[in-house]
Amino acid sequence: MRSFRARTILYFLILFFPATSFGHDSDDFLPAASSGYDADDDAVSWIRSRALPLSTGNDLESMIEIAGERKLVLTGEASHGTREYYAWRDTISRRLIEDHGFNFIAVEGDWASLYELNRYVKGMSGAASGAAAVLENLDRWPLWMWGNEEIVALAEWLRSYNEGLPEDKRVGFYGMDVYDEFRSKDEVLAFFETHNTGLYDQARQYYDCFSPYGRDSWEYAQSVARGIGEECSDPAAAVFALFEEHRGDLKEVAGDEYYFAKQNARVVKNAEKFYRKSVTRQDASAWNSRAGHMNTTVNHLLDLYGEDARGIVWAHNTHIGDARFTEMQQFRQENIGQMARLEHGPENVFLIGFSTYQGEVKAGAQWEGAMQKMEVPPARQGSIEAVFESTGMDAFHLLLDDDDRTHDGFMEPMGNRAIGVVYDPRNDHQQNYVNTVVPMRYDAILFFRETEALTPLIR
Repeated sequence: MRSFRARTILYFLILFFPATSFGHDSDDFLPAASSGYDADDDAVSWIRSRALPLSTGNDLESMIEIAGERKLVLTGEASHGTREYYAWRDTISRRLIEDHGFNFIAVEGDWASLYELNRYVKGMSGAASGAAAVLENLDRWPLWMWGNEEIVALAEWLRSYNEGLPEDKRVGFYGMDVYDEFRSKDEVLAFFETHNTGLYDQARQYYDCFSPYGRDSWEYAQSVARGIGEECSDPAAAVFALFEEHRGDLKEVAGDEYYFAKQNARVVKNAEKFYRKSVTRQDASAWNSRAGHMNTTVNHLLDLYGEDARGIVWAHNTHIGDARFTEMQQFRQENIGQMARLEHGPENVFLIGFSTYQGEVKAGAQWEGAMQKMEVPPARQGSIEAVFESTGMDAFHLLLDDDDRTHDGFMEPMGNRAIGVVYDPRNDHQQNYVNTVVPMRYDAILFFRETEALTPLIR
């Protein structure tokens, strides 16, 4: 482990990526990548010699044994609309839960709406009648990202698994993102109205700061940027403080209900900062505030489940792969993978990336555009996906260890494809690659030569 820490410092200092424009690819703010590394026979041979087959869940035995000893396992995706990514993360998650006692899954989704799925999988009072019933009611774009049959299958398995456990040992499913802030605001007010009318009046007055903007946080942020609107950071923080200051006045409220409401207040507070910084700053502040919120949410979930708690995270590769070993570090962008390694130690964190050479994906042509099944073209020359394809293997995974981190051919920066919820295949080779030192960014990576689009519930 000492050698890993040394290499972490070394490669962070010596990595150099060509200067690029600060791009904006819908949900994921991805700097444009350079043309990347031109693979040679040595790199391909090295990867082929270490590649492990990937056809059934049993093929992951070695990876599960290693990951199962960690506190956090972060599982990625190279797009938000690929069936194989969801299906294999499902497989990994079930094994970690069944064989190694992991306590929760936290995903790149909304806290308030996905908490209904948490209620269902835990069999909580008032829960919906089925996972599909919850996911079909999601109303924030992109609906396919969590409203799909792959998540239904996982949720139904969790529900069945939890039925045999005491209530305080049941595995949870949570959103960790900063969006859907007005639903969270509604939940905070509903909580106070039910349990303490005095606190409800205070919270409502604080939240009135947002009233002139309806339910449009972008309009709020733009108004603040133009100097014609009141900044609501202090009122949003004051509502969150009500939970901190008045827990004794709410002592009759059950822990889960209180935790849900307090996290909703945290979402409102941090969403205000995210939207405002997105408009008023031209640096990494907004990205980092969102990443910080997701990381904080995961840490609070660890606290919720107790001293020995362990969690699984589902998010895009740009969030879970250590940003220090990508061109993101040029722009001072941080992410959960980086924060988790620094806070918990690399020996307690396992980062799993996903990649595809070609196939299909569900995405939109523009923000809030219609869901489409799009063709993902063959990866560009010199990318890690092209190198992987050159091995001649249809699907495999790599466990990245110190041997990989000393092999020169594999330690060169290469483009690593990243597709957001907005995608234009015509511009794939110009806009959708992040220069990456793969063995440092991840602890393992799964590759598929060809992938399919996931299966949405709402067609």
